Amino acid sequence: MKRNYDREMLKVMEEIGRQGETPRLLLHSCCAPCSTVCLERLSEVFAVTVFYYDPNIFPEEEYLFRKQEQIEFIRRHPFRHPVSFLDGDYDTERFYAAVKGHENDPERGERCRICYRLRLGRTAEEAAAGGFPYFASTLTLSPLKDTEALNAIGEEEAARCGVIWLPSDFKKRNGFLRSCEITNEYGMYRQDYCGCMYSLRTSETH
Repeated sequence: MKRNYDREMLKVMEEIGRQGETPRLLLHSCCAPCSTVCLERLSEVFAVTVFYYDPNIFPEEEYLFRKQEQIEFIRRHPFRHPVSFLDGDYDTERFYAAVKGHENDPERGERCRICYRLRLGRTAEEAAAGGFPYFASTLTLSPLKDTEALNAIGEEEAARCGVIWLPSDFKKRNGFLRSCEITNEYGMYRQDYCGCMYSLRTSETH
């Protein structure tokens, strides 16, 4: 039976709510627009720190612009519990080394799964080092991403690092539509490609 990751997330959050706790969660974010709904929902029960780790993004100007948009959204938007920002390294060489030989893979192919593991694995490591019990990713908001692969990789990296992956499918319950509403409300920049040079190349040829 296909898992309902959104339902699983709600079950975890409901239990936390009943306990009256506010555990810390490290949220990997790819960009401000994708973080909107995720932060809106997660900050109801978690003290969230946004971890901006995206060495795949090309070019560097795009990376820096997306990072600044993320910082500004956190600063401007009201949340029930505090949301903070943690800057990751822009170690592009690590990304290109990881995907070497997969440059011509199709979108949602093996190159993307390698990229998922790179970013989620680094987030899991940071969560363990920083004492965050939970971690999650904004990537499951996008209809273009492989939600099952993301959750499977998240669970594997959680087991490796001794932390808890919060299952998610943020596009459920009209999540993507809500993200568009918030993005428009704040006049945010919404990019038209995932982030890497390969996805940019694909967007330019379609």
